[in-house]
Amino acid sequence: MNETEKCEKRSVYAGLGIFIIAGAVLAIVGFLMLRPADDYYQGQVEATSVRVSGKLPGRVAELYVEEGDKVQAGDTIAKIYSSTADAKLIQAEAMQSAAQSQREKADAGARSQVITAAQSLWQQAMAAEEIHRKTYERVEKLFKQEVVSEQKRDEALAAYNAAKAAARAAKSQYDMAVEGAQREDRASAASMERAAQGTVAEVMSMLEDSYLLAPCDGEITSVYPEIGELVGTGAPIAEITRLDEAWITFNVREESLADLPMGTVVDVMVPALNEMQTSAQVYYVRDMGSYAVWAATKSIGQYDSKTFRIKMRPVKPVENLRPGMSVIMKK
Repeated sequence: MNETEKCEKRSVYAGLGIFIIAGAVLAIVGFLMLRPADDYYQGQVEATSVRVSGKLPGRVAELYVEEGDKVQAGDTIAKIYSSTADAKLIQAEAMQSAAQSQREKADAGARSQVITAAQSLWQQAMAAEEIHRKTYERVEKLFKQEVVSEQKRDEALAAYNAAKAAARAAKSQYDMAVEGAQREDRASAASMERAAQGTVAEVMSMLEDSYLLAPCDGEITSVYPEIGELVGTGAPIAEITRLDEAWITFNVREESLADLPMGTVVDVMVPALNEMQTSAQVYYVRDMGSYAVWAATKSIGQYDSKTFRIKMRPVKPVENLRPGMSVIMKK
């Protein structure tokens, strides 16, 4: 074999080696690229929402907030005007005034003129009783002397007895005038006054609710009526979202619960905040019921898997975190 043939053979072997090496490199690269991608759970941010409503039905007179405004507990949200409630207050106050007058009259008793008149009648009755007593005693003596008949004596006795009864009746009328109204009448008048006071307090509480106040700190996320609209009792006027109490919700299959027990701290990512990484702690785990079961596709070798809802709180406050944002957690 000459030198030329040897060179050609070495070239063929070198090319074959390069081809084999290139194939091996491509196989390794392909194997690495075919590795399964990491699995993720996708959840979302949620927060507590509080609806502001009132007991007073009426018309929206003023709205002091707009959607997006920040409010603190006690800030005025809206004013509700009700002409019906104003009329009920006037009526209730009039009833209270009348009941108070009746109670004062019962407590004061009879007027001095009534007491004086009753006393005069009693004195007159006693004077008449005294006259009829003396008359009866004189007739009784004459009857014993057989000067007058028994009938005259009986007539004098009847007149005397009638005068005594009249005196007792006059005394009773005088005592009643001095004592005033009966205890039952005074108690009844006091009860009527308390009932009227309760009615006034009830209407006043409704009118106090004409100014609706924010029950908590947060952000106004919804304002439902417009100025001038009629609203009923309990109708929502606005919705406040408590952004400082935001949490994250994930729905996971039960075979993943072993990695997410209560109190576990995991790393999560928020795409809407430039893929910011943060930590969150599990504080709630509960199954979602039979409607969220992953049914097995085979009768042998597989089993049904329930879905559980997991809630987490950020370990540290996350600025600009808002309800509805997606959150990613690696499996």
